[in-house]
Amino acid sequence: MAASAEVTDPPRLAPGFAAKLNLTVDVALLVAVLMGSAWMRGALTFPMSWELPSMVVTAVLVWLITGTALCLYDSRFAERSKLDHVALVSVTTLAVVTIQAVLELALPAAAHVGLAPLLFIFWPVALILRLGVFRQVASQEAPTEEVLIVGTGAMGRYTGEDLLTRGRHKILGYVRFPEDHASGDSLPASVLGPADELERLLRTLPVSEVYIAGNTLKQGESMQAAIKLAERFGVPFALPAHSFRLDRARPVESRAVADGYLHFAAVAPKPHQMAMKRLFDIAVSAVALWALLPLFAVVAACIKLTSRGPIFFKQLRTGQHGKPFYMLKFRSMVVNAEELKERLAAQNEQTGPVFKMKNDPRITGIGRFIRKFSIDELPQFLNVLRGEMSIVGPRPPVPSEVAKYETWQRRRLSVRPGLTCIWQVSGRNQISFEQWMYLDMQYIDHWSLTGDLRLLLQTVPVVITGRGAS
Repeated sequence: MAASAEVTDPPRLAPGFAAKLNLTVDVALLVAVLMGSAWMRGALTFPMSWELPSMVVTAVLVWLITGTALCLYDSRFAERSKLDHVALVSVTTLAVVTIQAVLELALPAAAHVGLAPLLFIFWPVALILRLGVFRQVASQEAPTEEVLIVGTGAMGRYTGEDLLTRGRHKILGYVRFPEDHASGDSLPASVLGPADELERLLRTLPVSEVYIAGNTLKQGESMQAAIKLAERFGVPFALPAHSFRLDRARPVESRAVADGYLHFAAVAPKPHQMAMKRLFDIAVSAVALWALLPLFAVVAACIKLTSRGPIFFKQLRTGQHGKPFYMLKFRSMVVNAEELKERLAAQNEQTGPVFKMKNDPRITGIGRFIRKFSIDELPQFLNVLRGEMSIVGPRPPVPSEVAKYETWQRRRLSVRPGLTCIWQVSGRNQISFEQWMYLDMQYIDHWSLTGDLRLLLQTVPVVITGRGAS
């Protein structure tokens, strides 16, 4: 009798793959159309004057900035309707055409590329590819958001089924309201426990969002309790659109989407602001990694020549919404540093769950130098480029520290961790753990792009002087 073959799910694409591929193709198509148009008009000559490259670079920048502001390539790529895609691509193309029209008035005729190719070649081709190819590619991506659903009734079941059909969500499980009587047998995921367990689940699971699937008439108090818990932990939550008015006074950002829920963000920034922050992260980290290659080579050689062990140190850290990732650093300690840490625990000079020693015997000779000037942190530009970190944000903690957090301190996990932060420019190891946590809350509650730029500029003299390092 032949053994039955085990059925396995087909491999899925990495989250965000379709949007990144679409962005790459759009930029390549835009450059090709502009250069091709210039060639057809006889404007593509060698040696090339500065005007034509300037127009092409400007067009690409306008496309990237406008597309980012409109969330053209955000994580909800696959969920948008065809009409949304048409509107977004059309507005972004119109922005490029407008800027190009202004440039053609200001620059010599020899540098003109013409507006017709943008309208009659680039726009329709970009739209056809987006609707016909990239939406299909996006449907093959692995889930990007891990959600909890509070409520095991009919609304909870429908919500779970709807989220699974969208393909972007992984349901971690259900939490049962005290008023719920459903057994949970017909739900698309298991019931993890009653509402009393929600705090424990938020503390231990990497929850991207909490869907509160209840009825305000029957479960109003229980829903309010779930809302307060989500806010305390800094976890985004969603409420049924028919149950709450948009003008309800709340200290969080709300937005309506097609799933029938109002989504409340854990932090104040709007989606387009966070998209601009991500574009800034990609640009800065890509340039930094390229520019710092010579320094990386020198540091790598020094580490290898002065101590035994690998050049890089890879450590498990806790990212946004509690998702783990491996953070990269230049190795500045001996290879068995983590084992020695247990023996040195009694000599910890920092308050709270963080371990800090002024004269840590685990640090190597070259390690003390690169730590003083934060050179050991530079490989984290790769973490930024991969989307695990941001240029500016609370420093990523190790899981053992997170396990000891008080509830209010877990709200620092509501944003992407950063390479530099307000703690870095406020004394670093010279301030207490509780002061550090309050500074992170201050950053989250008052975040702005200009604030990020200010912190980045303030970091430069701190790094150069080594102020606050140990």
